[in-house]
Formats: sequence, C-alpha cells, structure tokens
Amino acid sequence: MGGEHDFVRTLRPAAMKALDWIERHGDPDGDGYLEYQTRSTEGLVNQCWKDSWNSILFTDGTVAKGPIATCEIQGYAYDARIRTARLAREIWDDASLADRLEHEAATLRERFNRDYWIDACGYYAIALDGEKRQVDAMSSNVGHLLWSGIVPNDRATLLVKRLMSPEMFTGWGIRTMSARDAGYNPIEYHNGTIWPHDTAFIAEGMRRYGHREQASHLALMVIQAAEAFEYRLPEVFAGFPREETGAPVDYPTASRPQAWAAGAPLLALRTALGLDAVDGKLRIDPHLSEGWGQVRLENIPIGMREPAALSR
Repeated sequence: MGGEHDFVRTLRPAAMKALDWIERHGDPDGDGYLEYQTRSTEGLVNQCWKDSWNSILFTDGTVAKGPIATCEIQGYAYDARIRTARLAREIWDDASLADRLEHEAATLRERFNRDYWIDACGYYAIALDGEKRQVDAMSSNVGHLLWSGIVPNDRATLLVKRLMSPEMFTGWGIRTMSARDAGYNPIEYHNGTIWPHDTAFIAEGMRRYGHREQASHLALMVIQAAEAFEYRLPEVFAGFPREETGAPVDYPTASRPQAWAAGAPLLALRTALGLDAVDGKLRIDPHLSEGWGQVRLENIPIGMREPAALSR
C-alpha cells in the first residue's frame, strides 16, 4: 500500500489545479455552479457530454440559451470535492483542506437540491439557462446525479421510478430524453436515443442508492444490447421500444466500436455483481435479476502492479 500512497501523493498538484479551475474559471458569474458558453463562432454550443446544438431543451422543445449549467456537471463537481477530501484526509494529511472541501460539497448539495429540483414534476431540471431558469425536459442526465451521490434518498426513489417508466426505459436502456417531451425523437442524437455508457452510469447510480433490482436489470440490458451488436457496442442506438422492434435499432452514423460504449459492459458487471475495492480487498455482493443466468469472473486485479521493465 505504501507504493500506492506514494503515487497518489504525486497527484496533489494536478488535483489542486482542477479544484482551482472549478472554483474560479468554471464559474465565471460566481453563483456556485459550473457553466459553459462558447466564445467562438465555430465552437460547440453545448459542452456537456450531450454536445449537440439542440441537446438542452425545455419540455416544449424550446432550445435553452446560455450560459448553460447542466445538472450532471454539478453532480460531478460535488463528487470531485468528496473524493478529493478523502485524499486530503487519508493520504495527504491535510485535515483543513478536507474540512473545506466537505463543507463546500455539503453547501453545493443543499443549494443544488433547492435550485434544480422541479417539485411539480418530481425530477431535476436538465440545466439552468442563462437567465437561471430551470430547463424542464426530463432527461437521462438526472440519472448521473444518482451516480455522484448528490441526491437525497427520498428523491432518489422518485428518480428511479421515473427512469424505469416507459417514457424513459425502452427495454434496452434509458432514453436520453423522455418520450413525453416535445423535443423527443428516437433517432435524434441526444434527444431520445440510448447511449450504453449513459445507461451504465445510471444503473450504477441506482445501486448506490440501494435499488439493486432495477440496477441489475438495467445492467443486464447493457449486456443484452452488446450481444445484439455482436459484442461491439456502438456509441448510440435508437430509442424505439423493445416490444416494437425486437432488437436494438442502429443509429445510422454511430461510431462503432467506441470507447465509452466498450466500457459500459464492464461497469454493468460491477453493478450487478456488487464489486467494490474496500481497504485494498475485493468485496463482492451480487444481485442478479431474472435473466442473468450464471456469471463467473476470474483473476480480478486489485491495487497497483509493479510496472514491467522496459526493453530497448
């Protein structure tokens, strides 16, 4: 473990630079949220993972105007503070930094749950627009909030129910946008399609909040989709209901294979099998929903390995 700790200690300068960017450059108006807006006439309008020009919509189909602060990015910032606080406390021996980051994370969590939650709808806004209005389309972005842990338990239950409803869950995965919203289209790049990595993140988030059956079922759908694509998952496929098509429908211009998609089955296996590294040891807590059958994994590495000598 000493070698691992030495390695993690070397990460501190990079971590502090990232925190500095979050606190200063990523929040130009100082409202506590990370936001983006292109300064180039040729730049991307949206700079979250859904980077299509029309990926951030109101429920009536109106395109949100920037600067845009998407919900999942705030969850990532929350998670980054929590994880860095742990490093500060356990590895860097810097209790004051850990205390500050934990306080900032708690403050962000409270503020976020006030400003993004749409009480009348029972879910989080996909974003705040340039006028700090809640962009109210129902999206898969809210599932990433479960992964980051920024959601209170009672609201997590509501999100899981909504994400697994027919408007979002197709039988193959979670749609990027609700079928009830005006901007929905099952073959629109970010407004109704299914992205394997997106569904895998959501499944792991459900596991985090104890919704093991739903998490395991979603994870299985990622594996079954991979099988349907001959185990070369594309980045995205169409969001048609499974009962209508019987098989996943190709998205015409999808990258295949693609790195995000290739990683999705690995995360799905971790979710279903409850794999976690705890105190340097592998903890296994499987929950296999109906349809998994027998699953066997062998030789799972835990911890760092000594690098092999390089030959010239």
